[in-house]
Amino acid sequence: MLNLHGAITALITPFSNGAVDKKAFEKFVNWQIEQGINGIVPVGTTGESPTVTNEEHERLIEIAVKTSNKRVPVIAGTGSNSTAEAIEMSRFAEKAGADALLIVAPYYNKPTQEGLYQHFKAINDAVGIPILVYNIPGRSIVDISLGTMQRLAELKNIAGIKDATSNLQRAVEQHAALGDRFIHLSGDDATALAYVACGGKGVISVTSNIAPKQVAHVMALCNAGDFKSALPLHEKLMGLHVDLFAEANPAPVKYAATKMGLCLEDVRLPLVPITENTRKLVDAALSRAGL
Repeated sequence: MLNLHGAITALITPFSNGAVDKKAFEKFVNWQIEQGINGIVPVGTTGESPTVTNEEHERLIEIAVKTSNKRVPVIAGTGSNSTAEAIEMSRFAEKAGADALLIVAPYYNKPTQEGLYQHFKAINDAVGIPILVYNIPGRSIVDISLGTMQRLAELKNIAGIKDATSNLQRAVEQHAALGDRFIHLSGDDATALAYVACGGKGVISVTSNIAPKQVAHVMALCNAGDFKSALPLHEKLMGLHVDLFAEANPAPVKYAATKMGLCLEDVRLPLVPITENTRKLVDAALSRAGL
């Protein structure tokens, strides 16, 4: 059974001169694991999946799998608003050796709850590795209902959820309905501590791109039930949890990574580098976090 818990990084994708910087990405994956992260997600939304080519997408998954070398689980981002495209990329990731898949709810075309169910079911039926359903209404416009999640949980490969709703009532209701047999992961750094208190196992994190050791420590304390010790450490990171989203993700976290010498801050259009005001916010948050 797939054991996902703690801090799992939604990896940024380093670019240089308009191309994927494969060496920087490999180095970054190694650094993440050395810092104690519990898992990695290549080519999710934070990895700029909408603007990498299919060839780049596949290569990034291959690099993540090869570099991690089974030290931590690799949950490949293979979602799309085209079911056929998601199936194709998911099959590739499985063949490449990914441990699991992260499938975002189809965006823009606004499927009904039945459409959402059939989308995930088609992917479930096409692969043989665990799938995490990624619910992020703020970006996809659609919200996967509790009833639909219960139907999906009955499918053989649907193993859990990345819940980026920031809705703790939903977290409690989902845990009550699906229990510990389902992997409940937060998709929101700011509420991750509370999410674990509501039955979650951890977080798929943006902040851990630049603070993997710190986020992993907070989640380890939470998983051990020591929320009293975790809270002040979580509070210290709260500026990053908030200000890394002052502009469209991942531009702010890429700027922070550049400040830390991890990669260049290059993003692909239609994303652009962050403004001077946001740079000041991120600089202050880095300072408060001790980074």
